[in-house]
Amino acid sequence: MTQILFGQSYYLRFDPKLWDAMMPYPPLGTLYAASYIREKGYEVALFDAMLAESEEEWAVSLDEHKPRYAVIFEDNFNYLSKMCLLRMREAAFTMIHMAKERGCVVVLCGADATDHYPEYLAQGADYCLLGEGEETLAELLDQLSGKNEAKAGLESILGLVYKSKIENRKSEIVRRPDITTLDSLPFPAWDLVDIQKYKMLWLERHGYYSMNMVTTRGCPYHCNWCAKPIWGQRYNSRSPENVAAEMKWLKQNFAPDHIWFADDIFGLKPNWVEQFAELLRENDAVIPFKCLKRADLVTEKTARALANAGCKTVWLGAESGSQKILDAMDKGDKVEDIYRAAELLRENQIEVGFFLQFGYPGETWDDVQLTLKMVRECLPDDIGISVSYPLPGTKFFERVKTELGEKQNWVDSDDLAMLYHGPFPQEFYRILHGRVHHEFRLRRAWKKHDARGLVRTPYYLLGMARSELKLRSFLNRTFARP
Repeated sequence: MTQILFGQSYYLRFDPKLWDAMMPYPPLGTLYAASYIREKGYEVALFDAMLAESEEEWAVSLDEHKPRYAVIFEDNFNYLSKMCLLRMREAAFTMIHMAKERGCVVVLCGADATDHYPEYLAQGADYCLLGEGEETLAELLDQLSGKNEAKAGLESILGLVYKSKIENRKSEIVRRPDITTLDSLPFPAWDLVDIQKYKMLWLERHGYYSMNMVTTRGCPYHCNWCAKPIWGQRYNSRSPENVAAEMKWLKQNFAPDHIWFADDIFGLKPNWVEQFAELLRENDAVIPFKCLKRADLVTEKTARALANAGCKTVWLGAESGSQKILDAMDKGDKVEDIYRAAELLRENQIEVGFFLQFGYPGETWDDVQLTLKMVRECLPDDIGISVSYPLPGTKFFERVKTELGEKQNWVDSDDLAMLYHGPFPQEFYRILHGRVHHEFRLRRAWKKHDARGLVRTPYYLLGMARSELKLRSFLNRTFARP
């Protein structure tokens, strides 16, 4: 009998857009938690929802392992978990019910459970871990299993909530300080993952195999739309030596063709990237990778170091080509930083991706045009488009919460619903999404002399024209041009 069955509630099958893209990664946050708890002497197993067909597979895993504790520990490094998609919340509720029916003690950890723990407790969860989770979970298990019979009882555990604690209000709910010595954590429990299944899917769809890693926890910047229910404004980093050692271990044991660093910001500390690059080359641990960086952190020195480390792609949180909108978001960088970063990265043969965000309060048609201009002139290799998404705990959410309706989360990542009264109607942004993609794909095809893309030139041109007419119809019908 397995003592602890770990799982999470992000099912790729329930997210049509990303199921179609088929670029699956195991739940890294869950693997860290499993590894940490196993190091404390517990027997652990993993249910990997990422590639499961439905919650019924969770039930099968429960019946197979017969765990005493069912721990639904979300992947806090996955931005989709931070967005708290409604379909995945429903899946978590179903998983709670299935575990309780089998007599398990059910523990929840994740962004949504941190923000909305009363809802999870109401569904039958016994405990919710607020924030990071590993240390709180270890202390909870030690008390429940009798390994540590603390006189203070459960009330002494920081970052833990349960029904009686809320109902009796005998003690304050105090958040636990984050783990600062990240090098002390064991590597993720990759042995629990069906590596071959992931590898087969990646090779069949994309011709290479990618694995995921993180070098940090948290982000110190103040973008006012970015939710930080797990680490707040804090930022802790692993050493270059520790990360390089993990890359070497992954290369020796699994031989991935590519790494995705899921950090909010990669290599923020001074000289971190430079040291990392040297260590990788000295230890024959270079693996091509992609990462996310702020535009204002890309210097000539950093761009060269990224190239030396094997970086293939850098995604920039560009958001908007309008300085007015960047300032309203509290981004803390400049439009010219985005242009300069794209140039420096390209000079070092590193592909550039732009994350774009439309619909922030105060955005006008002219601001939209500035973003389109930035994309045309910078010519990124890829783009990702979203509309502003208000999440609890953010300054942005507080600003628009009186405008929110009953629906306050997307169902899946392709929802694109405006959850508040944006500058333009919801349909406007759906059309704009298509408009930007049509032009981007056409320009990319011509830039890269992509025969397949060039054949679709008439389709892209027609899509651009139709979208532009519809957008201008919205402007003429409903809005006065700024």
